[in-house]
Amino acid sequence: MFSGIIEELGRVKNVSRRGNVTLLQIEADKACLDTGVGESISVNGACLTVVRNENKILSFEAIPETLKTTNLGFLRNQDKVNLERSLKAGDRISGHFVTGHVDCLGVIRNKHYKGANLSFEIAVPGQCMRYVLPKGSISVDGISLTVADKRGATLCVYVIPHTLKNTTLGFKGPSDKVNIEFDILAKKTSAAA
Repeated sequence: MFSGIIEELGRVKNVSRRGNVTLLQIEADKACLDTGVGESISVNGACLTVVRNENKILSFEAIPETLKTTNLGFLRNQDKVNLERSLKAGDRISGHFVTGHVDCLGVIRNKHYKGANLSFEIAVPGQCMRYVLPKGSISVDGISLTVADKRGATLCVYVIPHTLKNTTLGFKGPSDKVNIEFDILAKKTSAAA
């Protein structure tokens, strides 16, 4: 379980494949601290298990299903990724509850300023829009954001300068794919309706 508050930007050092398993090696500082093998880290919003932590390099194994349903399959050497360690009992929760189980891939359709605010318009599969609640929480590449608006199969989020500077959203633009996780409360509400 995560909060959607990104701790740092990691950098992909290597992506290699062994049979059906892809090994992701990511250089990090904060995310390496007190992190043991078997622990969970959110990488662009996808919950991955640490299989090695050595010399500030975190290693993860990803199976084909993970690569198919997330943007992790598009990662290349030197790409930046959002990293967050899992929550500890008793810690402050600043964002919202994020499970790290990506629901779908979204595609950035537009990135532009509305006044002083930067907005991202993100297209998601139409059947998923029932989970999008205006003023509700959403995780975009692991970042806890608030839905500003929704139209058709597109949702809109605004991003403050701090988030833009400290996450991968500063590097993203139209046609880039982002991992989307809908708020667990919105999914529960939609399932009950």
